[in-house]
Amino acid sequence: MIRILAALAILCTGSVQAEIKIKTLISPGGIAAWVVEEPSIPFTALEIMFSGGAALDPADKRGAAYLMTGLLEEGSGDMDAQAFAAAQEALAASFGFNVYDDTLTISVRFLTENRAETLALLKNVLTQPRFDLEAIERVRKQVLSILASDAQDPDSVAGATWSQLAFGEHSYGKPREGTEASIVALTREDIIAAHQRLFVRDALSVSAVGDISAVDLGPMLDDLLGDLPAGKGLKTTAVDFAIEGGLTIVDMPTPQSVALFGHAGIDRDHPDFFAAYILNTILGGRGVESRLSEEVREKRGLTYGVSTFLVGKEEANMLMGQVASANDRIGEVIAVIRHEWIKMARDGVTEAELTDAQTYLTGAYPLRFDGNAKIANILVGMQRQGLSTSYINTRNDRINAVTLNKINRLATELLKPEALHFVVVGQPKGLNEE
Repeated sequence: MIRILAALAILCTGSVQAEIKIKTLISPGGIAAWVVEEPSIPFTALEIMFSGGAALDPADKRGAAYLMTGLLEEGSGDMDAQAFAAAQEALAASFGFNVYDDTLTISVRFLTENRAETLALLKNVLTQPRFDLEAIERVRKQVLSILASDAQDPDSVAGATWSQLAFGEHSYGKPREGTEASIVALTREDIIAAHQRLFVRDALSVSAVGDISAVDLGPMLDDLLGDLPAGKGLKTTAVDFAIEGGLTIVDMPTPQSVALFGHAGIDRDHPDFFAAYILNTILGGRGVESRLSEEVREKRGLTYGVSTFLVGKEEANMLMGQVASANDRIGEVIAVIRHEWIKMARDGVTEAELTDAQTYLTGAYPLRFDGNAKIANILVGMQRQGLSTSYINTRNDRINAVTLNKINRLATELLKPEALHFVVVGQPKGLNEE
């Protein structure tokens, strides 16, 4: 049955790509949602997002939200973990639960004929999780295994080191999975408290795409989510971005070094965000056609890949990049990246680079809407960011409205070569910490 659902998901690919008509609604009980009605296939993708995420963990309970999320499919109501899995299999339903620093997401996929039973099963998860002690210990061991594996993974170590340097004792500075000490110390009461913190109606964003109407969705959401507590305006604590320009080396016996680098970025609501988005595309966000890839990979053969990306958190924004190279060549890689950062900050980009990036970004955008599940995910993200339903139709116009003067002015303001910090994990040669 699960294979049937997967097949239908594939059949839905492209079914609403040509024209996406978003309807907004407020349920009789006051729950806001967006819906795209596509009745041609008896399948629906439902996305539910709660703001807050792992950043709401108390300082001494880091990992509580992560452990709690891992337990959501381990039984609810009168079903233990095995009974829950059997019920899900019988319904050919798919549930995905994920927690990030600022959000907790639930992805649901179901056949129209099994809609009522699937949502009843999900409601039990949301309102009657069992959190059995046996299940807690089993999932706790899984999390501890993940932490042990991450401690040996250069990419994970680089990320953890960067976060600690950038955010210190703020929750962003610690892995959302927690630490070995915090996970071992978590009790069932801590897990229940995490569930109560996160599953509140005031933190909701909802979208549905597929064989469901706006008329049907409203009452369905009231039944599914109406029993959740109203909650409060959940906010994470403010944080200062503390990392300064320089170099941090973490010794690890590996044949190559991994580097994570960057500095402060730009807020999604900033009027120059689209200029920054294009600038990042040109710098390192377009794979082998970016400047950094051209200079580091194509011309010098120093790496298989280098990339940059904009990171947006509720309380912090960053422009970051990542690269890996042999221990005896990572120093040259860093020198080239610094040089290109300085060059773009000083000279900006060319008209040809801007035009190429705009063509790439506007041409690639429709390809993101290649299935009901992906569309539902995009819509719930748009809601959380405070975007309007018209954004899908105006986004490419905003990309094309960025002028050469605007992007080059932004380059001098956003790119700060002196603020670049590199976290290098490995055994680099010829590098000294600054």
